[in-house]
Amino acid sequence: MPPSERIEVTNPFDQKLICTLNCDDERAIDWKLGRAQAAFERWRKVPLAERIERVSACVDRFAEGGEEAAQSVSLQMGKPIEQARREVETFLARARWALDAAEDALATEVFLAEDGIDRRIEHHPLGVVLDVASWNYPLLVPVNVIVPALLAGNTVVLKHSERTPLTGQAIARAFRDPEVPDLLTDVVVPPAQAERLVRDPRVAHVAFTGSVATGRRVVEEASGGLASVGLELGGKDPAYVAADVDLEFAAANVVDGACYNAGQSCCAVERVYVHRSVHDEFVDRARRVLEAYRMGDPLDEATTLGPLALRASLPFLERQVEDAVAQGAHLLLGGQRVAGTTGNFFPPTLLVDVPNRSSLMQDESFAPIVAVRAVKDDDEAIALMRDTRFGLTASVWTVDPDRAERVAREMDCGTVFQNRCDWVDPSLPWSGWGESGRGATMSRYGFLALTRRKALHFRPGPARG
Repeated sequence: MPPSERIEVTNPFDQKLICTLNCDDERAIDWKLGRAQAAFERWRKVPLAERIERVSACVDRFAEGGEEAAQSVSLQMGKPIEQARREVETFLARARWALDAAEDALATEVFLAEDGIDRRIEHHPLGVVLDVASWNYPLLVPVNVIVPALLAGNTVVLKHSERTPLTGQAIARAFRDPEVPDLLTDVVVPPAQAERLVRDPRVAHVAFTGSVATGRRVVEEASGGLASVGLELGGKDPAYVAADVDLEFAAANVVDGACYNAGQSCCAVERVYVHRSVHDEFVDRARRVLEAYRMGDPLDEATTLGPLALRASLPFLERQVEDAVAQGAHLLLGGQRVAGTTGNFFPPTLLVDVPNRSSLMQDESFAPIVAVRAVKDDDEAIALMRDTRFGLTASVWTVDPDRAERVAREMDCGTVFQNRCDWVDPSLPWSGWGESGRGATMSRYGFLALTRRKALHFRPGPARG
């Protein structure tokens, strides 16, 4: 990579240049990986209790710059400032959850038997963890890996999206440990050069968040070096609104699940199946919620819907809507980019009677679109919800626990919600099925994904006579 290669970061609201960053060249990448590997040999020997204390200090340093971090997120990818502040708060909450959970999650497992043999399973760090983070949640995506990885004794190389590299730099500054300064190393490279990092034999684990196509390449590149890989990829998450649920509650929450962060969430609600007996009322209520969104400058406190991070998304979304309408869907609201603005604005959009084979019901949109289809009963709803190659989350809106349990049993996905959606609980594993990925972050299983097992089998021997 030529040393002069640069990344330009532009504001998706007004297209103004925020900054220009020099990319790390081959020499810099090699130096940073070497430093991360050397730091691992020191960090792995630090007792867990001390690791918890020192990582906690890093989290506290990040908290001190929380407002600045929120402002930077809004500028780089268009998230409304209030939502960006919530992301900072959630970053801190997830980090502190991991700090509290580390001792139990990483505890040695002891098996008792009457034969006098000592059997234990220890959890040891992998080495250098490469965290390839995405722009849609520039704080939450990396924290899910960084904090448990460091607590487990690994070091981390953070390759943030070229859309939000300033966030990667801010995290790296906060996590610069005084005694092990290369605990977390930030690298700035364009997407095409990220493969160089994935292939490097010094990388023991790759945590990737992004597209399905890129995820496949990550697996191929990492396999040569035998690195383990965790993937969080796309989603096309369904919601089923049954006839027994309060429709005002369901409409407000389902629309929020579809439009929060301008719909740019892997677990956003992208398909809505509504029992036909309440379909019209649900649609009417959903429309009123959508019409209340206010598009504008992400730094304006009154803005509730910011621009899309990527301008290239606008024509793709228009084609999705046009395709759905051509197949029989009815467009009730939105459907085209906002004309006369420099921002990457796609308005709140509502369609009904959307065919399940249309792109709008099969291919990830990543936009504030509510696509609705009526269903006659639970059987039809479940069949349509299952008609997907993705499997991140699904939600059922009902007061009937048996219905919720049935949906949970029959859905092939990592998380099933009842009367909730677009939510991540750090005490539960976050994992995708199908083309939504593999592996897990958060919970005890997120820690275990960043460690390897060592079995201890000690039999007391007779002393020398």
